Amino acid sequence: MMLKIAHTPDADDAFMFYGMISGSAGIVHVVEDIETLNRKAMRTEYDVTAISAHAYAFVHEKYRILSAGASVGDGYGPVLVCSSERSSERSSERSSAVSAADLEDFESVAIPGRYTTAALLLSLALPDCEVVEMRFERIPNAVLSGDVDAGVLIHEAQITYERLGLKKVLDFWEWWHSRTKLPLPLGLNVINRSISEEKQREFLHEMRESVRYAIEHADEALRYAIKYARGADEDVIRRFVRMYVNERTYMMDEEVVKALDVLYAMGEEHGLFKKPPLDILF
Repeated sequence: MMLKIAHTPDADDAFMFYGMISGSAGIVHVVEDIETLNRKAMRTEYDVTAISAHAYAFVHEKYRILSAGASVGDGYGPVLVCSSERSSERSSERSSAVSAADLEDFESVAIPGRYTTAALLLSLALPDCEVVEMRFERIPNAVLSGDVDAGVLIHEAQITYERLGLKKVLDFWEWWHSRTKLPLPLGLNVINRSISEEKQREFLHEMRESVRYAIEHADEALRYAIKYARGADEDVIRRFVRMYVNERTYMMDEEVVKALDVLYAMGEEHGLFKKPPLDILF
């Protein structure tokens, strides 16, 4: 059976899929940005796809979660930023830099897509924000140019924002962990429910082996992944990949399952969606 699989144009996804893509003839490989994949999952366009954890609440009837391939923050995650210039202006009025309390002065906050987990976290932490959707790679420049007052950064920008002249306003990992004491589930790989149970399990095995291969052949996989790095240097990409491809990517643990349950419960409590049943293929 030929499977059509999709992942994001990001180094961590490319890294974890490297073993499968380089070693399997039974797949059609598609690369698209995360919000495009979230929306295409709602139309069931791919057999296997990377999606945001947030998006699963809207596609759970169509897809099952794979216990391999998740991206989980543990000490890191999306960040809300403003320009350093704006931060300096605020700092001149007070003794400290911009804080989350200043967001009442922000008229617009850029998010990397309505169904991204970053957007969900913003809605949970700061529900009154006015948001502007745009592709994730446009957000830093939109903040710097003043097109928006602040922006939520994902992917490599969450660790390089200071180089760009941006200032962190809110660290969503810190916000999440202070309330839950759990890891932060950000991205998932899901598989179409119409595929037979046998084929689902075969793919799960391939996915897990691909993650294992990448971890064990890190330099080789990194050379492949770096072409998706959007100009970031190798040290940044290596650090980013190590953050998001690890033991929890190989096998989702009980803490991650609990964290997903809590995330969806919080979303329901805020009236954002109905909490989906967790159907995870182990």
